[in-house]
Amino acid sequence: MKQWKRVLLSLTLSAGLLASAVPAMAAPPDTAVKVDNQAVKYTAGAPIVEKGTTLVPLRTTLDALDAKLTSTTDDSITAVVNGRTITLKSKLVRINGVTYAPIRIVGDAAGYEVRWDKAARTVLLVSKGGSTEAVQTGGRGFMWEVQHNGNTVYLVGSMHVADKSFYPLRPEFEEAFAEADYLSVEVDVSKAADEEQQKLVLSLGSYQDGTTLKDHISSETYSKLGDILKKAGLEPNALDAYKPWVVESTLATLKTSTAGLEASSGVDLYFIQKAVERKIPVIELESYQSQLGMFDNFSKELQEKTLKSTIENFDALDNSASQMAEMWKTGNDEQLLELTKSFSTDEEYNKAMLTDRNIGMADKIDGYLKNGKGEEYFIVVGAAHYLGEHGIVKLLEDKGYTVDRK
Repeated sequence: MKQWKRVLLSLTLSAGLLASAVPAMAAPPDTAVKVDNQAVKYTAGAPIVEKGTTLVPLRTTLDALDAKLTSTTDDSITAVVNGRTITLKSKLVRINGVTYAPIRIVGDAAGYEVRWDKAARTVLLVSKGGSTEAVQTGGRGFMWEVQHNGNTVYLVGSMHVADKSFYPLRPEFEEAFAEADYLSVEVDVSKAADEEQQKLVLSLGSYQDGTTLKDHISSETYSKLGDILKKAGLEPNALDAYKPWVVESTLATLKTSTAGLEASSGVDLYFIQKAVERKIPVIELESYQSQLGMFDNFSKELQEKTLKSTIENFDALDNSASQMAEMWKTGNDEQLLELTKSFSTDEEYNKAMLTDRNIGMADKIDGYLKNGKGEEYFIVVGAAHYLGEHGIVKLLEDKGYTVDRK
């Protein structure tokens, strides 16, 4: 298994890393936005990429969609589109006095199909029902069912970054979720922009002792990183404040965004938003503290090793991210298992990313199944946690449960 594929496997593993640990980065200068083939001219501020999501100046974008902004709060937007009032839930970001919002969420709410034209580096917002609208085929994905003592648990494998081609999901997903009493996820990624989480990222992910990245990695690795950042339209020292595990995540997120995959379309966030609509509890199996702490506790050697691998294979990551997305949409168990097994080549990485976390999550799921309350739990965690000798499916089977692939 090639080393670079492990970088992309984090797309199916750690919500906390990709949704919270990535500092804001300016989008490459040639990134554009078009509404029904008409370019949007941004004057107050340019689009940015933050935590795997493309953010755009809210008011200018709504004007381009012929939508009138009526009010905003910290986590919601109300606007009038074609005489219809819409309210969408989304964390807003203020940068240099300009309010930004995720373009995918804004476009969806306004009734547009949101796509990414990789060749033209352009976000396309297309009126639904128009002649250029693509046919949505959705995906098979990964889901298992476990029943015990009157309780039912559905195990769903997530891609933490995705695009609209993942949807609509199979009816089996929606039907199972419609009956769920609880949604359980690794961490609630909708809280990624909260002040508490951002302080945690800065505390764990940046140097507090006066040193910088340059002091902790080889000059060769640092030089190659600078070359990549310059090509992306950034200063070569743009990430000097951050530790190697944050820098690695930032580079991977930059490439997944190039492939059109964003956290705002991730499978876990999709169900978190639906849980909010249904007003059912969202239970976290882990925490931002535990996920970010895991990466921060990697040895210095492992942190540079994984960063170096990402840098050396940077040009291949966007195409490979698309292949990973296709694996999820086809629900290919064999490919997922092959990728999961790639972790075994590094004992430290495998133990932290998979083995220890899988045991902790399987123990909590065991508790759900044994509580005897006749409840249904819909559990969404990174897909790569489920298969293999130390996967959640095998761990539950070892506890005596029958786990059925759905």
